[in-house]
Amino acid sequence: MATVSRSIRRNLTRSFSSTAAPVARNNHQQNHQFSEPNSFIGSWDAPKNPKEAEKKLAQLRRDYAKQVKEMRKGYIEEMELMRLEKQRKDEAKKEAVRLANEERKKLKAEAAKVKAEERKVAEEEFRKTLMKEKAEKLENWRMKEKSMEEEKKVKRELLHKQSSLWIDDGELAKKTLEAMVDAKSLEDLWKP
Repeated sequence: MATVSRSIRRNLTRSFSSTAAPVARNNHQQNHQFSEPNSFIGSWDAPKNPKEAEKKLAQLRRDYAKQVKEMRKGYIEEMELMRLEKQRKDEAKKEAVRLANEERKKLKAEAAKVKAEERKVAEEEFRKTLMKEKAEKLENWRMKEKSMEEEKKVKRELLHKQSSLWIDDGELAKKTLEAMVDAKSLEDLWKP
């Protein structure tokens, strides 16, 4: 009696403590389909002859062994189907992961390609800017060189004009000869 009340108490506690929606792992309790009652139970009628009883018992054992064999065969088939289903799901999951990886790699490669194109465009712009700056610097240098040449030319012309005013053409030959003879006097000539 104590075991019955204990099992009733346990079942009541379980039913009160369980949630409204059954948990997936306990769902089999609601969906379980019981087998039909076994024909062996209550099928034994005690015959009066012991040989007949032995024969009937052997037949019952053979039938029971046959049913157990069929049940095991069904269980093995069911387990094989479950294994195949699990294998199919695993393969589908692996395929999904593989496809996701391929897609991710493809997107990554496209992103790398886009970055490479952007980098190439930036490098091209940078190169053009450098070439432009180089050309500007070269043009500026040429302008400065030209300006310096112009200044030198102007100074030479001015010096030539001033020197032509200092020395007459007639005395130029005489002064040149003196300068060749006496270098010291030439230095005095050019001193201010």
